[in-house]
Amino acid sequence: MGAGSSTEAEREPLLVPSHAETNSPPVNSRVYGRRWLVLTLFSLLGLMQGMVWNFWGPIQNSAVHAYGFTKSDIAVLVLWGPVGFVPWLLFMWLMDKKGLRASLLLSAFLMLLGAALRSIPLTDQHFRRWLIHVGQFLNGLAGPTIMSAGPFLSTTWFAPDQRATATAVASLFSYLGSAASFVIGPLVVPAPNETQAATTMVAAVSDSSIRDRIQLVMYAELAAIAVLFAAVLLYFPSRPPMPPSVAAASQRLSYRSSIVRLLSNLRFLMIALAYAVPTGVIAGWAGVLDMVLTPANVSQVDAGWIGFWSIIGGCVFGVAMARFADSIRGMLKLILVLMLAGASLSSTWFTLTCLSTFTHLPSTAAILYTSCILVGIFINSSVPIFFELFIETVYPVPEGITCGVVTFLGNLVTGLLLFFLTFYCTDLSWLNWCLTGSCLFSLVLILFFRESYDRLYLDVFVSV
Repeated sequence: MGAGSSTEAEREPLLVPSHAETNSPPVNSRVYGRRWLVLTLFSLLGLMQGMVWNFWGPIQNSAVHAYGFTKSDIAVLVLWGPVGFVPWLLFMWLMDKKGLRASLLLSAFLMLLGAALRSIPLTDQHFRRWLIHVGQFLNGLAGPTIMSAGPFLSTTWFAPDQRATATAVASLFSYLGSAASFVIGPLVVPAPNETQAATTMVAAVSDSSIRDRIQLVMYAELAAIAVLFAAVLLYFPSRPPMPPSVAAASQRLSYRSSIVRLLSNLRFLMIALAYAVPTGVIAGWAGVLDMVLTPANVSQVDAGWIGFWSIIGGCVFGVAMARFADSIRGMLKLILVLMLAGASLSSTWFTLTCLSTFTHLPSTAAILYTSCILVGIFINSSVPIFFELFIETVYPVPEGITCGVVTFLGNLVTGLLLFFLTFYCTDLSWLNWCLTGSCLFSLVLILFFRESYDRLYLDVFVSV
């Protein structure tokens, strides 16, 4: 009989002023149709950031002939993405204090400046290579906002039964950009002429043609980023006039308190490692997939298609599983266990297939396609599910700060992997074993993780 007054007293200070009437609703919530435009602009920026980041890996053979890059240079160009996460605390502070509009405008400007610098058609190839590296680094600086703000956007604009789906779309479009570069690069940029009978003049013309095609793609990406920057500048509000849910309107921890809470929460650190290790490893692995598959006699174009379908499958499956999570709430851990079990099996299959001379397993194009695509599907589709479970676990820590920490850890793993790759780039079989071990490691951590749904509880029970 005292439950009614106790519950009312607990709700009132959290969501409304203490002098508010007890019979008034705790939060006036509303969902706006413009949320889809906001999600579209953010997702397209993520698409372009992913395309620019993964531009050089799929055409590494062509880049070697056109600009004199080495395999270590290609690894460094991919490495600039994780290096861009070094000042992640600054970007998370900006998002927490100034809102999503300010942080996204800064990230879009960095992408535009980077795309412009690497597109300058200089004749001095040595200086041109430095500009390309600077452009890739500036694009990497946009990563902390692009890759971690999706859950913050979904909470700010979307109702509880659409949050996981919006998170999936916002967070997976950068992966979709990486997938597009696997196809656009090899299709537009011709592979180098490797015939020994080619004359010097033919080789020179071939290298010039490769440079022209690479320049064409970079101009196109620069134009697309410029249009998106103008669109965000003209219209991208930080938040809607009214919150879409109780959780969106609730009080959150301060920036400093959030960092302390996250770093002292063993359950969060446990699941953060479960996310960071496999996603970080597969990001580095996919960035040099052409190099990984070259020993298996897979061409540059075929490697591009394998990378494309693995990421596309992960994006489609990730959105589908996020929609399923929105329909049946409280099942995030079970979904992750199934995904990581599939990732462990498929990565083991792929690794053993690449060692067919020792394992005597059949190694055909169909098997390599299937196993590699399954790895991408299971790992990439787990990203939005991980994000939602992070936020539920550490609520009321702000979403942007939470996902900023875990994406930093994931890119730290990617950076370490690519750093070692610059020294050990002759035989990449160790990279496949790292992928398999990371999936098994994450699966064990998730099995022992104790889930909780604090934000969901607030929306379901307090809003009733």
